[in-house]
Parts: sequence; C-alpha cells; structure tokens
Amino acid sequence: MSKDKVKGNNALVNALKKSNMTAIGAVLVLMIIIASVASPYFLDIYNLQALIRDLAFIGMIGIAQSLLLLIGELDLSVGKIASLCGILSGIMMVNKGWNPWLSVLIGLALGLIFGCINGLIITQLRLNSMVATIGMQGVYGGINLVLTKGKAITGVPEDIYFLGKGNIGPVPIPFIFCIIVLVLVLFMVKKTKTGRYIYAIGNSREAAKILGIKVNKIRVMIYSLVGLISSLAGLLYVARLGSAQTAVGENWPMNSIASSVIGGVSLTGGIGNPAGALIGAAIISIIQNMIVLFGVNVYWQSAVSGVVVVIAISFSSISEIMRERKQRKIKLS
Repeated sequence: MSKDKVKGNNALVNALKKSNMTAIGAVLVLMIIIASVASPYFLDIYNLQALIRDLAFIGMIGIAQSLLLLIGELDLSVGKIASLCGILSGIMMVNKGWNPWLSVLIGLALGLIFGCINGLIITQLRLNSMVATIGMQGVYGGINLVLTKGKAITGVPEDIYFLGKGNIGPVPIPFIFCIIVLVLVLFMVKKTKTGRYIYAIGNSREAAKILGIKVNKIRVMIYSLVGLISSLAGLLYVARLGSAQTAVGENWPMNSIASSVIGGVSLTGGIGNPAGALIGAAIISIIQNMIVLFGVNVYWQSAVSGVVVVIAISFSSISEIMRERKQRKIKLS
C-alpha cells in the first residue's frame, strides 16, 4: 500500500474519532436543553451542584474503566475496591484513631495494591478479565461485610468533609478531582509512549508483543491505576457522606462501562478517548437527575442504567460494523 493511501486511511480514522466526539458532545448539549425545558428546577444552582458532584464519581470511574476498555479488558470490581478502601480508611480514622490524612493516603495506596492484585491474577493466570474481576468483586465485597457486619462506620473526622462536600467557588471539589484525573490520564494516553502502547495492545495484543512491547507489564500498570482512581472516588464519597458504607459504588461498574461506551470507547479495544467517558458519564448523570426531578422512584435508576448500557453497546457494535465496511471499501478501491 502506498504512503498516500496510508495517510488517507489515518486521516479517515482521525476524522471518524473527531466526528464521534462531536456527536457525543452534541447529544450532551441536546440532553441539557431537553432537561432545562422539561424541568424548571434543572438549572437551579443547588441542583446543578448536586448533579456535578454526582457526575464526578461516575466520571472518575468511567475514565478509569475507559483505560481498560482501550486494551480490550474491563474491571467489574471497581465499586467494591472503592467501598473497601473507604471502609479500611474509616476503620483507621474512627476505630484506630489514626490521623485522617494518613488514613486517606493509606486508603489510596491500598486501592493501588488491590488493582495490582487484579492485574497480576489476570495476566499471570491468563484469566478472562470479566470473569476474574467478578470473582474479585465477591472477595472485596466479602471482606467489606466481615469488617463491618453490614453496618456503616460513622464518626469520620470532619477534617476531611470538605473533600466531598466542599466547593471552590460554585464548583464541587470532587469534580475538580475528576478533571485532574482526566487531565493526567489524557496526558499519559496522548503524550507518552505508554499511551501509544495502550492503543497498540488494544488493536492487537499479539502484534504488540512482536513489536517488543511488555504487554503484561502495561496491563498490570493499568489495573493498578484503575484501583488507585477507584479508591480516590471511594474516599471522596466517604468524605461526602461523613461515613464509610459497604453500599458505596454498587452501580459504578455498570455506569462506568456505559459512560465509556457512550463516550465512544470501543469494547474491543484500541479505539476511543477517555474524555469521551466523562461526556458519557454526564449524559447518564443528567438522565438520573431527571428521574429524581420528575419524582420517579429512584430504584428505576438501575433499570435506566441497564437500558442505557444496552443501547450504548448496540450503537457501538453498529458503528464498528459501519467502520469495517468503510475500511473494506477503501482497500478494494
């Protein structure tokens, strides 16, 4: 194939990515307009702050999950890692009387370790990521229940409350953390060799090995990073509630996958942008917020999230089919 054709193919792929992000952004704007017209309370400052605060947690986990989807894998234990790190930090603060900031730092370190354990189990035992993380979800959830007997750990020091409840100006602090996470992840993905390796692994793991990329090392690193981000979200949620609870993060695995897929990250790996996951998370958060504003039973949120996942996956599959057809036509021309 000539250099001109290669450049043409690359230009087409870049155009598809840009148009995908543009389309997702347009959907988000449309959702905001519909919500604003449908409910007079949507643009209320208190509602917007609550919406953005909720978005921060789904967004962080979605950004983390998008990294795994880019290499063709996923982690269904993110919610349990978040809650377990929150529980362990809560025990250190409340039961042990440790410094709350030290407890938070240890909680973050534990998230990194739990994520690394997931990665090592999957890579060294050559397990399917979905099956392995379902199992680890049970492990982390079981430890949660053993430690707490299902009861919330209350009395968390007020020193850390502002991390979950506070604002800088009108912007909730958890959302600022979410943006920081996004910027760091985008820098890694777009500006470093590791980022190029991630896309290479997602496109073809075997080809990446042939090129000399240490595939398993990258995979373990991504799982560790996902564990760290999950623990950050869990600890911020503890600061928001003022207590550590086992129920934290129950819907985060499904919502994180949905937000990533809605944001244009391919389930088969190698295609997508972590920024799209935040846009997808915003769409999901608006849907959930509208459910609350219209007085619909909150338990419908899980059902709605499930429907959104199915629709998002369907659109993802359709776009993959259309992309493959376009590539075939280019090769034949």
